[in-house]
Amino acid sequence: MADFVAIGLRGLAFAAALLAAGMPVFLWVLGSDLDRSAQRIRAAALPVAAAGLALTIAHAIVEPARLAGAMSGIFDGSLQSMLLASDFGTTTAIRTLGLVMIVGGCLKPGRSGEGIALVGGSLVIASFAFMGHTAADPQRWLLAPLLITHLFAAAFWFGSLWPLATLTRYEDFAVAGAIIERFSSIAVWSVPVIFVAGIVLASLLLPDLSSLRTPYGLSLISKVSGFAVLMGLAAMNRWRFGPAISQGQQSALKGFRRSVLAEWFLILAVVLVTAVMTASFSPES
Repeated sequence: MADFVAIGLRGLAFAAALLAAGMPVFLWVLGSDLDRSAQRIRAAALPVAAAGLALTIAHAIVEPARLAGAMSGIFDGSLQSMLLASDFGTTTAIRTLGLVMIVGGCLKPGRSGEGIALVGGSLVIASFAFMGHTAADPQRWLLAPLLITHLFAAAFWFGSLWPLATLTRYEDFAVAGAIIERFSSIAVWSVPVIFVAGIVLASLLLPDLSSLRTPYGLSLISKVSGFAVLMGLAAMNRWRFGPAISQGQQSALKGFRRSVLAEWFLILAVVLVTAVMTASFSPES
């Protein structure tokens, strides 16, 4: 029970934190092109960041229960103190600060607020490099930058999907098409970065090819499979729906929204698999 609750909260906290970190990146890069949907997208980033903050704190409170093997571990002061003094505590502190900054940035109007939220999102992404397999590996100096690059690109993709679906409901065809085109132009190079950085990370962490048959390796394969499907959906948005929306084809809007929704759930599934994988398995076993 304790494992289930702690790992579940871990997965939800990871997903909410990445989503909260990605939305400010979208607003900073593409927000100036928005017209009617700008305020709605900015307003939506606030509850996402607040949820990420609440889930991060909840996970930190419940994590000692996983170490103790029972929910009563939540009330064990020595376990709480040990975690706070560990890499887990450092990670939680940095991520919490980042999420607080995103909340604060969302409450402050204008470009300055977006800048604060962007810095907060960067802290959230950087926090993932302070614990886990990459932090414990002797090649941390290489793994940490790879992980941050991998997560930054993934967070931008994840955090852009809801805003993209929203702007197709409120913006003119020309504006929506132009923003989708700009996003697709960025995705052309940022999405492969996710894949390449992830493959390099895996090759450095896994001892040998036989490790792909371990629970960690099988989880990794499931992530790569999900990513392959995501690449197909992204290509369809890039080459089919985006140009059709620019040309004013009403029917393309529904197809684009369905594709974006599928991408969103697939990325959520990949994040949850990652949370379970890194919490339960090791690359060496």
